[in-house]
Amino acid sequence: MSDNVEIDPGATHESGLVTTNSFDNLERMSSSLEEIKSTNAISHSEDSNDNSNIEQLEESTNYVKDNVEEGEIEVSREWTSKSKHIFVLSQAGKPIYSRYGNEDKLAWLFGVMQTLVSFIQSSDDTIKSIHAGDTHFVFLIKKPLILVAVHKTQESEQQLITQLNYVFNQITSILTLTRLKKIYEQRQNYDLRRLLTGVERLIDHLLDFSEKDPSFLLGAVQCLPLANSVRDNISSAIISSCNKIKNLVFAILLADNKLITLVRMKKYCLHPGDLHLIFNLVQASESLKNSESWTPLCLPKFDASGFLYGHVSYLAEDCQV
Repeated sequence: MSDNVEIDPGATHESGLVTTNSFDNLERMSSSLEEIKSTNAISHSEDSNDNSNIEQLEESTNYVKDNVEEGEIEVSREWTSKSKHIFVLSQAGKPIYSRYGNEDKLAWLFGVMQTLVSFIQSSDDTIKSIHAGDTHFVFLIKKPLILVAVHKTQESEQQLITQLNYVFNQITSILTLTRLKKIYEQRQNYDLRRLLTGVERLIDHLLDFSEKDPSFLLGAVQCLPLANSVRDNISSAIISSCNKIKNLVFAILLADNKLITLVRMKKYCLHPGDLHLIFNLVQASESLKNSESWTPLCLPKFDASGFLYGHVSYLAEDCQV
């Protein structure tokens, strides 16, 4: 085997820790009459501030609704019947993506979501989620974007955060994180949809893909079951060809959306999250089946500041290289 490449038939498992905060009882904080009086005074002041802030929030929300023309409001039984919505907007409230419906007709809703985020940020805090009956709102602030999931499903908050992170990475894979930040540093109210024409299809497919495949939640990649001897022969054939190609970083063979083998240079590794983006690109791009092509792709876990160029070709209808 060459010194420059290694065979990586699978991917490593990645886990995360979620911390929570606990609060002491008020009685432990107040041990005297004077402390109780002081606490009540502070509480009254905070309540007044909270009421003032709530009034400001209501005024901002009403302003958003009042300044939207009636024809721009998207209201339909089909839209409201969806069990989960995904929204992406800029920090200025500009619509970027909605899983269902027309972003322009939902501009008032994007404005309300941006107002909620700004309202919490004004108190030096970050909004995480809102629960109203059986409807849950989950927010992910990934500067310069805001991502929101609204759902009535049984999915946990962490599952939705994972899914929103994938949506953010999908957008980054088209532009690079460096360019994305630079755009909004120059123009905070820029309409990012100008640069994302056709990307809605990729995001739609990614969301469907992530809801059906448990590997997204497990931080893993599905491998196609094969005998070791067969996989080794395939890998050896790819390595013998890869050694002749200068600056080749990765070579990947897929079948039925499962990994057969991954050949890589020794000093580089490919994160499962980046592999999922590659899988999604191949599966969602019908044009790649008709002709071989080079495609620029940013892999956020590998390098969020630049592009790699991938050559995609089909050996058969269900096999991709």
